Amino acid sequence: MAISRAEAVDKRFVEMIRSFERRELRRPLDEVVSTSTRLTGRKALELFESQASSRQLDLTSRWMKTLGASYYTIGSSGHEGNALVADALRPTDPAFLHYRSGGFFVQRARQVPGETPLLDVLLGITASADEPIAGGRHKVFGSLSLSVPPQTSTIASHLPKAVGTAFAVDRGLHLGLEGAAPDDSVVVCTFGDASSNHSTATGAINAACWASWQHLPLPLLFVCEDNGLGISVRTPDGWVQAAYGHRPGLRYFRADGLNMDKAYDVVQDAVAYVRAARRPAFLHLDVVRLLGHAGSDVEQLYHSVQQIEEAEMRDPLLSTARMLIEEGFSTPDEILATYFEIRDRVRGLAQEAMARPKLETAAQVMAPLAPLDSSAIEANAVLPAPASVRADFWDGRLPEDDRPRHLAMQLNRALGDLMVKYPESLIFGEDVGKKGGVYHVTAGLQKRAGGGRVFNTLLDEQTILGLAIGAAQQGFLPIPEIQYLAYLHNAEDQIRGEAASLQFFSNGQYRNPMVVRIAAYGYQKGFGGHFHNDNAVSVLRDIPGLIIASPSRGDDAVGMLRTCMSAAKVNGAVCAFLEPIALYMTKDLHDAGDSLWVSPYPAQEHTVPIGTGRTYGDGQDLTIVSWANGLWMSLRVAKRLEESHGLRIRVLDLRWLLPLPTEDLLREAQATGKVLVVDETRKTGGVSEGVFTELIDGGYEGQLARVTGSDSFIPLGEAANLVLVQEADIENAVLRMLGRAS
Repeated sequence: MAISRAEAVDKRFVEMIRSFERRELRRPLDEVVSTSTRLTGRKALELFESQASSRQLDLTSRWMKTLGASYYTIGSSGHEGNALVADALRPTDPAFLHYRSGGFFVQRARQVPGETPLLDVLLGITASADEPIAGGRHKVFGSLSLSVPPQTSTIASHLPKAVGTAFAVDRGLHLGLEGAAPDDSVVVCTFGDASSNHSTATGAINAACWASWQHLPLPLLFVCEDNGLGISVRTPDGWVQAAYGHRPGLRYFRADGLNMDKAYDVVQDAVAYVRAARRPAFLHLDVVRLLGHAGSDVEQLYHSVQQIEEAEMRDPLLSTARMLIEEGFSTPDEILATYFEIRDRVRGLAQEAMARPKLETAAQVMAPLAPLDSSAIEANAVLPAPASVRADFWDGRLPEDDRPRHLAMQLNRALGDLMVKYPESLIFGEDVGKKGGVYHVTAGLQKRAGGGRVFNTLLDEQTILGLAIGAAQQGFLPIPEIQYLAYLHNAEDQIRGEAASLQFFSNGQYRNPMVVRIAAYGYQKGFGGHFHNDNAVSVLRDIPGLIIASPSRGDDAVGMLRTCMSAAKVNGAVCAFLEPIALYMTKDLHDAGDSLWVSPYPAQEHTVPIGTGRTYGDGQDLTIVSWANGLWMSLRVAKRLEESHGLRIRVLDLRWLLPLPTEDLLREAQATGKVLVVDETRKTGGVSEGVFTELIDGGYEGQLARVTGSDSFIPLGEAANLVLVQEADIENAVLRMLGRAS
């Protein structure tokens, strides 16, 4: 049977301390521990207590595991040097922490009276509903009062939003907006050496360098806690320093996190540099991993006992204790008394945590997922923008005074109005500034609103979305643009794993409202191929709590955009706004010059409630259900079939893909008893599967059929039409359902 490394580490610490030479206290606590550091004995004793507290949390978690009461055993042992980082920062400095941040969390909590970090962590370990940040939904280091947004067990996915937060702190100051953090804050994010290789990390660090190179304020401290391992895979010697030690715009600091007296000044200087310079820095903190990766990790499978024991001899807790004893600030007996007192206290708190209630119902689990107050959203959505400010923004020519316009132009006008209504809103993405976006949807907005609010980003979707998340947490209302739906897939986890999950894992205490505009779908003429014609939306539809809007015409787009922004403002909603590229400039519906697909700009009180469809016609023969390009094609087919076959068909525009307009869907389906779903996405995983399920679950028993895109990527040129829904496909499907097929 393998030796318990937790017991071995604990035993070695006690035995080593007992073996130290006993000395009488001979130095005042406010003296520095040596001439080479500003660290005092008093501060070293304080930091030792935080390190020992973090260690006892790990040991107690392993003990609770033997009782079946611990659900999380990834620990911080060997990484306790991160307590020095917390000490150098203020408790109001936003901190995005990875899962080995016990020392940091305990030390930060010491800075705020009344905090109970030990009990809080233990409640998380036991998945108790009383845990104050996530409410038992995950074991995280997080606290609203400590400015620590919760992070789950992701690999570097928190770095982009740390970049966004750091950007937003100074951008808010520049725009005269009060943010969640003080104006002189430093943002910190911690991660491991293995995670530093992840594309999310390299992209975020590159984005910080990119901003710094242009002298944009970005007060962000990256802290790489380098233990030399990624579970069992070794990091090549010297790799982290070689990769990040000489990056342009990024100041590099290296500290020995195993020896407090050697690291203290370096950490203090790194934080001071970022706070004063408002530029990013990279703190390379050498640490060691003790107790394996997690409780389930059998380290002996890939490390020899000798290697494990050599690592354990580098224990930073032992190093701190030795320094305190040898420099005359404590005795072995006092060190052990502190260690045992903390152990007893943590064990007692563990007993309390194990007795606390757990989540017991699905409703409890899902309560903070994505709450929507429809009345409050509507009340906010119909509020007009200030008339005088709006008139100045539009140079006296208001959107409603213009002639009817197509989708792209109405979106442009709506975005402008929203920037007036919400001074905290930002529009950003690749090419959205002076160019006005690839399809000119944001044309002129930078000139009207200013480069501080409408601006270009570097070409990295993870950074764009991370910027949105971080800015939103600082009080902004971001409207990021993803240039094409296919580009979203590079960064979709920023929505799935970060943005949409934040309210869930913070019990509603944190939120990152945003409306992500995405140019989407196929049917572009003269410019195509897979990356510019993508119809894969299933990756979005399975994200819990996400709102997906998909307008097909200008007036609906304006009302839906207003509603999405209001939902973001009122309830912190995360919305994906899918805009059909092929309909951006479309003016006509049935015949050239009929102008049936343009619309006047809607009055400011016009909104479209979430989860409501729009019905065209009152035909009794069949109901077509569709949206976006499929809607436009279906309306054309419906008119032709009425003229050629005398068929009267009603068409329902879903408008919202999540949540689906279930009430409208059931009503329009039951009106005819025959439903054809025209789904321009995919046969497998497409929206039609969800529509069918809603109908069946709602008790619909009539006829059902669908026309879908093929399970294929979209090729270039005319071949695209071979895998996308065509009007002839819709027409033939209708005739088959009604027994009119030849």
